[in-house]
Amino acid sequence: MLGLLPALMAAAACGAEQPAERPAAAAGARSAPESPPEESPPARSPSPGSTPESTSEEELPSGPRTVRVADGLRARIDWPADPDPLLKLMVDQYVGTRRAIAERERGYGHNMEMDAEIQATEWIREFVDKGQTMRGLGRVYDLKVASVVGRGAQINACVDETGIRLVSESTGKAVPRPPAWLSAPYAESVIAHRGDDGVWRIRSYAEPNERCTR
Repeated sequence: MLGLLPALMAAAACGAEQPAERPAAAAGARSAPESPPEESPPARSPSPGSTPESTSEEELPSGPRTVRVADGLRARIDWPADPDPLLKLMVDQYVGTRRAIAERERGYGHNMEMDAEIQATEWIREFVDKGQTMRGLGRVYDLKVASVVGRGAQINACVDETGIRLVSESTGKAVPRPPAWLSAPYAESVIAHRGDDGVWRIRSYAEPNERCTR
């Protein structure tokens, strides 16, 4: 993503005074394209947590499933009937980034290329560095693969975190002035790329064009 690092540096400079934004917004992501690029540079070597298997080989559930993310934090995933295996990229990054915040990890990079890992890690650290954690129930729904072109794909979802509370780890009390995205459902979009090893990874977050309702 062009201009990613300057945007992240600017976000870090004011992070202590402003509520954290979602990864796409915090990094100044471009609007999600109608079609992902067909040709793109090779992916970097997989991170230690990356699976060597292609996403397309994994079996997924259908219908609503509630999973434990961390102590006091759960996620309801509304899987569509006969879900596309690419949807697991969206679900994994949602669960993984929230778990990283709740367990005070310093970043997240499972099945992500460098730009996406930077975006996710900077977002996570905004909470961890302030001693903030998440409690409650989040929901991911309306999961869909918007487009697939060659080795690129765009994956969209709606996220409802109105059931999530951002709390101080030291006091256990709710954080004043919570981020706006905790007050209403929002859309999320990621751009994925299939590497030479056959593994699909998230290349970047994108600012979606869709609106979400409950």
